[in-house]
Amino acid sequence: MSNALPVADIAQVRRYVRELIRRHPRGLAAALGLHALAAGAGLVAPRLLGDLVEGISQGIAATTVDRVVAAIAAFVVVQAVLVRFAHLASARLGERVLAELREEFVDRVLALPLATVERAGTGDLLTRTSRDVAALSRTVRFAGPETLIAALTVLLILGALVLTGPLLALPSLLAVPVLWAGTRWYLRRAPQGYLRENAAYSDITDGISETVEGARTTEALRQAARRRARGDADIRRSYAAERYTLHLRTVFWPVAEFGYLVPMVATLLIGGWFHLKGWASLGQVTAATLYAQQLTDPIERLLGWLDEFQVGGASLARLLGVAAEPDERAKASATPDERAAAPGGEGRLAAHDVRYAYRPGHDVLHGVTLEPRPGERLAMVGPSGAGKSTLGRLLAGVHAPRAGTVTVDGRPLAGMPLAELRTHVALVSQEHHVFIGTLADNVAMVRPDADPARVRAALAAVDALDWALALPDGLDTAVGAGGHPLTPAQAQQLALARLVLADPHTLVLDEATSLIDPRAARALERSLAAVLHGRTVIAIAHRLFSAHDADRVAVVADGRITELGSHDELVATGGSYAALWRSWHG
Repeated sequence: MSNALPVADIAQVRRYVRELIRRHPRGLAAALGLHALAAGAGLVAPRLLGDLVEGISQGIAATTVDRVVAAIAAFVVVQAVLVRFAHLASARLGERVLAELREEFVDRVLALPLATVERAGTGDLLTRTSRDVAALSRTVRFAGPETLIAALTVLLILGALVLTGPLLALPSLLAVPVLWAGTRWYLRRAPQGYLRENAAYSDITDGISETVEGARTTEALRQAARRRARGDADIRRSYAAERYTLHLRTVFWPVAEFGYLVPMVATLLIGGWFHLKGWASLGQVTAATLYAQQLTDPIERLLGWLDEFQVGGASLARLLGVAAEPDERAKASATPDERAAAPGGEGRLAAHDVRYAYRPGHDVLHGVTLEPRPGERLAMVGPSGAGKSTLGRLLAGVHAPRAGTVTVDGRPLAGMPLAELRTHVALVSQEHHVFIGTLADNVAMVRPDADPARVRAALAAVDALDWALALPDGLDTAVGAGGHPLTPAQAQQLALARLVLADPHTLVLDEATSLIDPRAARALERSLAAVLHGRTVIAIAHRLFSAHDADRVAVVADGRITELGSHDELVATGGSYAALWRSWHG
């Protein structure tokens, strides 16, 4: 998808993995040390068994045989105990690393600019937060530790083979060309294949989300067949992507299966020939064959988890890519002089000759200049698609203008840190969300240190305190998914209460009361206006009573401000606003 969030490259993924490893030196050392001890204990038994075979061939005493068997049993028990604690250490390390990955990803998602989230759509972000996180979870919990263990075990077994007899280690090398060629072929193709597979899932999720959210519109416009066709096309792309990765596995696995069986068979055959030539004893051949047989399991696990690493690597690249998305606001960063301008000013917001385009070459705002007066109530009205919401988002710092400037006290909003920006101006739109938690938590999330009295005052300011106290547990009632349901009007009042508590000097209300009953909306806006006395309020609305109550009205049409003045002034001029007012009022 052209609007999908970016994906980190291989170098970025490797740097991040190295950084994770450096964060946990003790945990990693403990896990590897325990696994090394467990692998070392497992290497003793084949050597003792080889010596036992050699001794029996030379007629050793029965008591010696008993002692060797007892020693083998003891080392097997020791290995089992060490393996238990080694896996426990690996699991703890994996869970710590996974917790960090999840927390960092949540931080990245929450730091995404609103414009980026809207442009990317819900499908890509939902897939990254669900399917990609789940895939990476398996990689971190199992693939990572198991691969390190398998690689360490292979090295120790090869070392034991060399110590048993350097010549007997040579047959195991016959597997190297087979495994190297197969793995090289696979790794050239798998990363991009799994990235395409994950991207295809994003398309499916995006299509389903759009269909569900717009179900009524789809039905009203008779677009069901078109939406089904979109879904079928997404599924076909996903099927093709999954079939490709399946093809890679069907080629790679048989090659790998053959490769990791070669050492045992070659050691047994060539070792037997060495014994006949007198180059190796029977005990050496026995021990070497058992070591070669032991190689089968770690190599099989090493190659088996390699496929999981491709899935996890693709998922990690997508998760890290979220942080790589540039903020369009930073493209128009302020100069040092502008950053220092008017510290602690009166909160004067101004837009000068701003232009904006969602697509290059297609401006939706054309040289708009607007200077709301501090403390005034400014209403922006106009037909749908005129550019009201776009202008409002520029004034709120959500978007950066393609040309021109939007400033507060002379400082450009573009490039201003979000934490600082929201102390100046905040946006509340007709879209709202009730988070899982108590009603009080939903209000206080903008200021976690707010006491209950301030939360109650914010709810009272938007006429929501009475119904909030009437809930089963009052302000401690659990709301959000699985909690007490709120009506759309109540959810909007909750969003407005957050703004009252956040206390910015300028508010941009993008049809914030559009879903509330008109009589309730009028009462709410009047209550809100009284509470926000002395603050700048820019209200984008399609109900003209908002304009009637405003200090000034800006009429937006075709991406330009065509009229600006008070309600009475605009009605008296007899322009487009006057005609709109007569039509609505009549």
